[in-house]
Amino acid sequence: MTCKALSALVVTCVLLAVAGAETVTLKNGDRVSGSVVKSDGKELVLKTDYAGEIKVQWSAVQDLSSDKKLFVGTPDKRTVEGTVKTEGEELVVNTTTGGAVRVPKAAANLIRSEGEQAAYLKSLHPPLSREWAGGLNFGFTLARGNSETKSLSLGLNAVRATSHDKISLYANSIYATNDKAGASPHTTANTIFGGIRYDRNLTPRVFVFGAADLQTDDLQRLDLRSIFTGGLGFHAIKTDRTTLDLLAGMNYTRESYGADLTVVPTIAAVKHNFAGLTLGDEFTQKLGKASLFTQRFYVYPNLNSGGGYRTALDVGLATKLSSWLGWNINFGDRYTSNPALGNVKNDVLLTTGLGITFKR
Repeated sequence: MTCKALSALVVTCVLLAVAGAETVTLKNGDRVSGSVVKSDGKELVLKTDYAGEIKVQWSAVQDLSSDKKLFVGTPDKRTVEGTVKTEGEELVVNTTTGGAVRVPKAAANLIRSEGEQAAYLKSLHPPLSREWAGGLNFGFTLARGNSETKSLSLGLNAVRATSHDKISLYANSIYATNDKAGASPHTTANTIFGGIRYDRNLTPRVFVFGAADLQTDDLQRLDLRSIFTGGLGFHAIKTDRTTLDLLAGMNYTRESYGADLTVVPTIAAVKHNFAGLTLGDEFTQKLGKASLFTQRFYVYPNLNSGGGYRTALDVGLATKLSSWLGWNINFGDRYTSNPALGNVKNDVLLTTGLGITFKR
């Protein structure tokens, strides 16, 4: 190989090595080379060969140069794409269709790589089977000998949150029997709490919601209580670790109680239908890397004659023990200020045990 050919090869290799290079110069004179991942206007994330992903304060960046296509947000809420260089206090995005677009560096609160942009677009409309997180736990006890009892419990908490909406599912149930000959009652517990809520964001802070809370309790003679509600919500706190939603709206309640002919005087079947208010909050808090605390509390004042109100409280703690195994505690309380004849005001459920955790 001649010297000229060798020189040409070296130059070609150097050009290939720097092709697509992205360089950041900081205001203190330091230079960092790597692939731009994203920026939110506060931090710039770079992927380097020598230190993995590193974060740089955007206010400390003097110059940014990229021969790879980046997606940059503009002050008028557009997103432009192209190679990027810095000229003074502006980023110049060389687009393929619209020429050069200048964005004030101080106003560049969105920069994404092609991979980050593709992931963002996918997150806007994920299929319903994706983005779920939560846990499902089972508990079972059996006693034979002097005692002959069995019980089965179930707890569920699942949330699917996207950038524009959220679905929440929850359930808590217990079934227990006394199998001793002649035991009365034979069924000592048979109750289920559960519900679903859907939120749709109107603004980053305000959302509309619709929800249904359901309860059945054999020992109360409660065939089914259904509370359908809708209204407005406010994201009082919304961070990666903590969320607090405040909600207010209207509800429609239907409940049906069966008859009890085993007592004197007998208790007749009864049905209620009434409208009411809905006031509530939902709170989540990540505890370290493995645990999640959840709490939801609703008050349902009755607007019909006779007044009264109901409350619904659900508290959960889920701790991941492995990628799929978890330990869950679920507590539920349903309170009725004017219960049906023969019933007490409170129903409380506490379930705990090992279960399945999932995130997809």
